[in-house]
Amino acid sequence: MRNIILADMTLKTARQGSAAQLSFKEKIEIAKLLDRVGAPVIEVSAIDDPQVDALLIKSIANLAAQAVVSVPVAHSEAGVDSAWEAVRGAKRPRLQVAVPVSPVQMEYSCHKKPAAVLEMIDMLVRRCRTLCGEVEFLAEDATRAEQDFLYRAVEAAIAAGATVVSLADTAGTMLPSEFGHFIGAVKEAVPACGQVSLGAACGDELGMAVACAVSAIRAGADEIKVSCCTADCPGMGAMSQIIRARGDACSVYTDIRVTELQRTIDQIRWMAETERSRRSPFDHGVGKAQQGGALSAHDDLAAVAGAVQKLGYDLSEDDMAKVYEAFCHIAAKKEVSLPELEVIVATNALQVPPTYKLRSYVINAGNVIAASAQIELEKDGRIMPGICVGDGPIDAAFLTIEQIIGHHYELDDFQIQAVTEGREAMGAALVRLRAGGKLYAGQGISTDVIGASIHAYMNALNKIVYEEM
Repeated sequence: MRNIILADMTLKTARQGSAAQLSFKEKIEIAKLLDRVGAPVIEVSAIDDPQVDALLIKSIANLAAQAVVSVPVAHSEAGVDSAWEAVRGAKRPRLQVAVPVSPVQMEYSCHKKPAAVLEMIDMLVRRCRTLCGEVEFLAEDATRAEQDFLYRAVEAAIAAGATVVSLADTAGTMLPSEFGHFIGAVKEAVPACGQVSLGAACGDELGMAVACAVSAIRAGADEIKVSCCTADCPGMGAMSQIIRARGDACSVYTDIRVTELQRTIDQIRWMAETERSRRSPFDHGVGKAQQGGALSAHDDLAAVAGAVQKLGYDLSEDDMAKVYEAFCHIAAKKEVSLPELEVIVATNALQVPPTYKLRSYVINAGNVIAASAQIELEKDGRIMPGICVGDGPIDAAFLTIEQIIGHHYELDDFQIQAVTEGREAMGAALVRLRAGGKLYAGQGISTDVIGASIHAYMNALNKIVYEEM
């Protein structure tokens, strides 16, 4: 019985279609769900933004307890090094060398002739192999490549040290019998394929990706690329159910926990496919889970710094010293929970002179009208007005601020809680914005929770602007 590896590409294809709405936090949550259900391989997208993407990959690499974390490399030694630097903290890292092998795509994507592409494959795979024990060569558009060249490309990758070789029907136009014959022909023409794990990536242009994947398994494929929510490759749920129900017919099985998988897929689809306002500053549907024990006066600076880091903040030594000093004052009287620690961070870390000042705001909301916000900000003595409609009063207020400043920052978290009792109770709002991969927290306190929310957003915004200046 062969163990079929299902390599999930949900995060790799997250920039396409509806999944493009996924926020940083949602991508982390999806990786956690996949690892928890036993997904053998989690593929992430290539590094496009060095700050944000590298931080995302590092975060996923650190949390994956059992899954292989696979990262595509750019077509240069520097690209290989940056991908490795991001994924090296994973328990099971993998570097993926994806190169087109059809004549049209080699010319269009790589701007190279076949001989130069072979040299590039050899160079990239060898460089990856010196850094990482697991290297995948992905032959993109393999089904439209010239046979002799494809065989030479696969041989070159294996000779250079590739441990996984995947063949892609990128166009998705092959019939199941044709794709099975194609996989078998490569295995027969390149005997070295018996030394590596052979993978298959099936496009779904004709709606037969799952059938093509089954044919590939029957022909000897060991790894199939799947996804939880995109329609251009075999579905994770469908493939796992087929292997579970009829794996004995092909002498194969999968380690993934199929009984738990459907609930996980439903959660991922909800995050990736739920319709939401594309204008709204509220990017994600993942609730913030503030769990873990409280801190006390017995905890030292290292323990508090560790808790702050787990919350997602990267503070300087000076800011951490200010946070710890404020923590000690509160911890002398009571235990400090993680939400309270986050308020301490928002109040004491990175306090900067305000670039934007709030002059006025007017909020209109009701059960028969759309919520709207009219806000005036001041910058360098210049009045900057704005007005927007939103899904609610706070949504409208945040959207108006974005309209005025002309920029959208990912809203990582938003909390409101009462800090006093009675009719004139004070409300505290906490806003976490993400910019350049870093978190910036702002706090606002007012008897008006909408006003507190606006002040918290402005506080976090000014911290970002100050660092970007």
